[in-house]
Amino acid sequence: MVLSRRTFSAFAGSAALGLSLSGSAGGAASATGRAHVAPTGPAPGPPAADRAAHTVGLDRYSMLIDGKRLVLWSGEVHPFRLPSPSLWRDVLEKLRAHGYNAISIYVSWNYHSPAPGTYDFTGVRDLDLFLRTAAETGLYVIFRPGPYINAEVDAGGFPGWLTATQGTARTSDPTYLKYVDEWLTAVDRIAARHLYTKGDGTIVLYQLENEYADHVDSPLGRDYMAHLYAKVRADGIDVPLFHNDKGRNGYWAPGTFDTDGETGRYLYAFDGYPSPFRQPPDWGYFGIGGTRGGSTASPETPGFIAEFGGGWFDPWGGVEFGGKGYAESRRTRDAAYERRFYLTNLANGIKVHNVYMSFGGTSWGWLPAPVVYTSYDYGAALDEARQPTAKLIPMHQIGQLLHSVPDLAKLDRAADITVGPDIKAYHLVNPDTKAHVYVLRNDSSTEVVASVPLAGTTVRVPVPGLDARLLATGIALGRRTLRYSSAQPMLWLTAGRQDIAVFTGRLGESTQTALECASEPKVTVLEGDAACAYADGVLRVDAELSGLTRVLVEGGGTSTPLLLLLADDETSRRLWRYDTPSGPVLVHGPALLRTAALRDATVHLTGDTVEAADLEVWGPRGIRDVVWNQGAVKTLATASGSLRAERQLPGVPGVRLPALTDWRRSVENPESAADYDDSDWKAADKTSSYSVTPVPAGQPVLFADDYGYHYGDVWYRGHLTDAGDADSVSLSYISGSQGLLMAWLDGRPLGTHRMPVPDKKTVRQGTWAATATFPVEPDGRGPHVLSVLVRRMQHDQDGTARDTHKVARGLTAVTFNGASPAVTWRIQGEVSPDPVRGPVNNGGLHGERHGWHLPGHADGDWKTVGFPRAERHQGVIWYRTGFRLAIDTAVDASIGLTLTDDPARAYRVQIFLNGWNMGQYINDVGPQHIFVLPNGLLRTRGSNTLALAVLSDGTTPAGPGQVELTLLGSAAGGVPVTLVDSP
Repeated sequence: MVLSRRTFSAFAGSAALGLSLSGSAGGAASATGRAHVAPTGPAPGPPAADRAAHTVGLDRYSMLIDGKRLVLWSGEVHPFRLPSPSLWRDVLEKLRAHGYNAISIYVSWNYHSPAPGTYDFTGVRDLDLFLRTAAETGLYVIFRPGPYINAEVDAGGFPGWLTATQGTARTSDPTYLKYVDEWLTAVDRIAARHLYTKGDGTIVLYQLENEYADHVDSPLGRDYMAHLYAKVRADGIDVPLFHNDKGRNGYWAPGTFDTDGETGRYLYAFDGYPSPFRQPPDWGYFGIGGTRGGSTASPETPGFIAEFGGGWFDPWGGVEFGGKGYAESRRTRDAAYERRFYLTNLANGIKVHNVYMSFGGTSWGWLPAPVVYTSYDYGAALDEARQPTAKLIPMHQIGQLLHSVPDLAKLDRAADITVGPDIKAYHLVNPDTKAHVYVLRNDSSTEVVASVPLAGTTVRVPVPGLDARLLATGIALGRRTLRYSSAQPMLWLTAGRQDIAVFTGRLGESTQTALECASEPKVTVLEGDAACAYADGVLRVDAELSGLTRVLVEGGGTSTPLLLLLADDETSRRLWRYDTPSGPVLVHGPALLRTAALRDATVHLTGDTVEAADLEVWGPRGIRDVVWNQGAVKTLATASGSLRAERQLPGVPGVRLPALTDWRRSVENPESAADYDDSDWKAADKTSSYSVTPVPAGQPVLFADDYGYHYGDVWYRGHLTDAGDADSVSLSYISGSQGLLMAWLDGRPLGTHRMPVPDKKTVRQGTWAATATFPVEPDGRGPHVLSVLVRRMQHDQDGTARDTHKVARGLTAVTFNGASPAVTWRIQGEVSPDPVRGPVNNGGLHGERHGWHLPGHADGDWKTVGFPRAERHQGVIWYRTGFRLAIDTAVDASIGLTLTDDPARAYRVQIFLNGWNMGQYINDVGPQHIFVLPNGLLRTRGSNTLALAVLSDGTTPAGPGQVELTLLGSAAGGVPVTLVDSP
């Protein structure tokens, strides 16, 4: 319909519109019809390993890629927390589709190095493959190889063998630097092949060290950082470097150590994990802080948050979230939290924004630091089972906006505005295009309607409680210019013969959107309810957000039509942009769009559906046919300029999982028996150690690491010549949170000691040391054998750069009361690392040393049993079963193992799937009950072997109770999965 000025006047007087044309100007309106282009041009397109040379630079506003401004909108992903290389593509495609243009990755030294000088980048450790996949997906990479990463992993990423070496870590100590140089040589050889500057990959930033807050004013630190800088540059890394400051301290900003005068090639970054129950902090150029506060520490480099809370980790016992686990983390740091906090960061000039974590994954095997349990879900936007959550909606909306509107990469603070009570308003302007950006943040718990001066008009904008929104004026929507909108812009693109612009907000919100038009346009409401009016060079569209409202604007000073799409949040998450060499494609309907490619007149799409879904495609001119997941789709042309499928895409078919039956049982720990032959064990007779734990006077070194045993359980056998007068034995040990010790004398159980469940005060204690005293009644004067099993919960992290990763693990001292027998000790831990599964897969249990966890182990002579179990036993009992799956190859089913039992029963379980250690369950501690079994390790079409090593203290009946497979999510689509080698 063609609208008249009279129609416009009628709408202008309506109180429902909430408009006052006499409002004060909050920013200059742009000239009619003027499309704004930043001096450096539009944002760069998706990166690729295109073999072309690229430039990566920066200035005070943003990163500069080939001279074009770019806001990096990044998510943290750890390849080592998903031990199935095929699924890396699944995660990366989901993040790219949901608006991320970059990922940040830690590379964990301990994951790749079982011994000094040995570095494994094969199989699940194929870093080269991961980086290739990131490039193929179209994601920039922020590369973070340590040497120290923290990340709630064992020893903060330091390899186990480093705990038993000379030299002070994280300093300029030459012994430590020798090992660091070995590691960097190995990892940089791979990184250098994937630099965006070389055109062989997409790495654009490289981190030196992590959260290094000690030795800042000491040569130990300055020389160390200078050494790392020089080493990395010598290895051919030519992209900008940075250090991640633990908080806004200004540590290691440009100029604080020797960077060879490389102006613009080193930048300051910091991290922050603010409480979701407090107001978002002003961190950045425009926020509070002195010369050491946030980005003000480095005014000539862009604001850079290397880690911003996308969730939070949960300790054993679930004390962080009241025992509710990561679901509570996701609830308290939800989509509204993301809008409120992340938009505040953007308003404060943060132009490199990395969300930690965006996919948390699993700390499988013995990867986790003592403070956390197996799951590292983190409450992230993409959960541990690779299922999208509602938290991806804001990331999707903001990421697409940053890609579509290059004005946002260069913003200055503009005049302050007041919009109403409880609303914090940020006002910014692009100095080149004069586009204005407003971030409105509601710090109250109830909705507030803000009165916002936008381009000479006061617009009433609802902001829900504890939420935020971004508004803009004067930005280009293709050939037209946005005067203002009370809805948040999401994207614009040109497809076919028209421009398309998308605006979003909460379901049910009333919105007003005004477009500059040199003359009266033809306006057609194609779908939904919208009121449209034109006057004085402005077309105004008023609509309530529900589904997808479509308004086609033709003429009005330009020959290119504009399709205006107004979408509520849930609808916006089904709008997918994909940039192809022939131009962008916009898809509406399915649960996920993975890829789009144009060949001749056909657009080939791949993606996922969960429920039956519509499929609608906008693309470059000449597109006539659509293929979805290799199947042709019959389509009809629409008035929206799209092709729409005649029928809905089918949803995912049902997935049936078998019951776990036919369990077999075998008791282990023969090491506790008096007559066990330990002659091939190592003699524990050292007298000195590089550990920071003192060696007790008159005792040998009993620390497990000193004998080459770094992961999991460790056994000790002490041979006593005479203990006849002893009435008790005291066993001192260090294990980390939730560790335990159990002892036997001549095969008779003495008892078990457990570390307490952490509380809010002790959760970050780090070192957990205790002494367990057991009464003894030696039978005769000797000889006797004292057998001790210590479950270590891995090494402390070294966050304070004090060698705390070298705190001892295992027994530290043994004393007898009433006697002083001579004791000779032998020690046994894990055998040589599994060459496929790696060093963190196995500890020193008898069953692990003899392959009971492996799929090929012969268990035919084991006793057949059923679950639930209830038996008392101090030590370890193994259970094994097999099961077959027959899931359709066109279905991506994420499956977990669920263990449940009476929480009063004290036992723990190591879970092995096809020989892979998928983590540890502690029945009476929790909170984790579901363990993700990644496809690839899990054979979704074929036979699988499940082995459970149950460790119990004998004080209560021990399970397992119920053990079952659980469907955690499924979709029709997914990625092809190659089975992981599981010998």
